[in-house]
Amino acid sequence: MEPLRTLLFVPANRQRLLDKAPTLGADALLLDLEDAVPLAEKEAARRMAQAYLPTITGQPVWVRVNAVASGELAADLDALVGVRGLAGIVLPKPEAPAEVLELDRLLRAREAVRGLAPGSVPVILQIESAAGVLFAYPLATAAARVVSVCFGGAEDGDLQSDLGCGWSIEGPELLYARQHTLLAARAARLAWPLDGVFANVRDADGFARDTQLSRRLGYRGRTVIHPSQIAPANQLYSPSPAEVAYYRRVLEAFDAAVAQGTASTTVDGKLVDYAMAERARRVLALAARLGVTG
Repeated sequence: MEPLRTLLFVPANRQRLLDKAPTLGADALLLDLEDAVPLAEKEAARRMAQAYLPTITGQPVWVRVNAVASGELAADLDALVGVRGLAGIVLPKPEAPAEVLELDRLLRAREAVRGLAPGSVPVILQIESAAGVLFAYPLATAAARVVSVCFGGAEDGDLQSDLGCGWSIEGPELLYARQHTLLAARAARLAWPLDGVFANVRDADGFARDTQLSRRLGYRGRTVIHPSQIAPANQLYSPSPAEVAYYRRVLEAFDAAVAQGTASTTVDGKLVDYAMAERARRVLALAARLGVTG
């Protein structure tokens, strides 16, 4: 999966928002056929998404379909699979591996009919219930086409309601669930785990604090719901120039140590061995992909 720091939610039935979205700087767009679309407009939203996808170039476009239990999923997939420009599918509210396997079965059937290789449509799972968190690892490993999970911990969202807990900017109420989902994603060898939306679009400071925590926990990007959240998230999920400069020094020192016959050294008083050198390589590789210099 390519690095995605920001996936901007766009209701698939709102043409004005669809037209504006590609200009806003998000790493990817996330067309929504689920919660942002009233039931009466589902079919119109499918047609609009189908027409919109081939018009976007240079930016991945994912689509959040309706949940397996909704009765709308098959129609969503009929409208989307095989359409040029579809980067992949986001599945909301999975709670059991059988749901992921059912999505996989539905996708395989449509891939076969439309001349696509089996498994060619990737899937991100949106984890937003107590059962989803508890079974995050079995969900993430249920089908090979699962490339990431997205933690849904928005204020007053589905997970908070399901847990019956409070919400605060400090985040202890949902911290275990947030960490457990990240742990499951990493155990499943998913390289780019995603965090969910921050609901208060007027709280720029809160968004920055929450995104900083998200990155420290190990998330690599998040879904966003407002243009004002895109630039801060893109910056905060990117290595800083100071980090890039530090990790370059780490690698230089480690390589020099190896050349002298040892596998450890120190940089700024910190131990550097193979593990630290590997982290440095990963950070520098990501920085290079994102164009960050230091």
